[in-house]
Amino acid sequence: MIRSWMVIGGVTFLVALGSNLITPKDVKWFKHLQRPRWLTFEALIPVIWSIVFICGAWSAYIIWEKDPGSQKTWLLMAFYLLVEIAIVSYNPGMLRLRSLKAGTIIGATGTLLGLLLLLTVWPISGWAAALLLPYVIWSPIGTYTTWEMIRLNPADQ
Repeated sequence: MIRSWMVIGGVTFLVALGSNLITPKDVKWFKHLQRPRWLTFEALIPVIWSIVFICGAWSAYIIWEKDPGSQKTWLLMAFYLLVEIAIVSYNPGMLRLRSLKAGTIIGATGTLLGLLLLLTVWPISGWAAALLLPYVIWSPIGTYTTWEMIRLNPADQ
């Protein structure tokens, strides 16, 4: 029998793969950009995003199990999916457009959606909301970093 956590984890994994729609030329552009001096944790970013995705999927699982299959739960699952799509659209959007400004806008949009999702699930489950904290904390850091990079790379806005 297929369990809800398997479906939620599978969808999370497949959507996360969507961020791999980046061409090597786009990545090359990004690697040549100047970064803020305080950005010393760049090597940890893949680990941070892995934690964010795992926590987000776990949060969705908790919400699903509270009221499986109800219309409200399906709407919340759509909201989780929207937030994940916002997350994974950051890299392809910014890199394909070669625009740090676009990355900042996408990142800020994802931050707001993540915060709204957290506030929406809080009354249903404190644990589900707490599991969204890694994203709600990390997303503004990533967005701010991209915004700072605009100042360091004015030609790449």
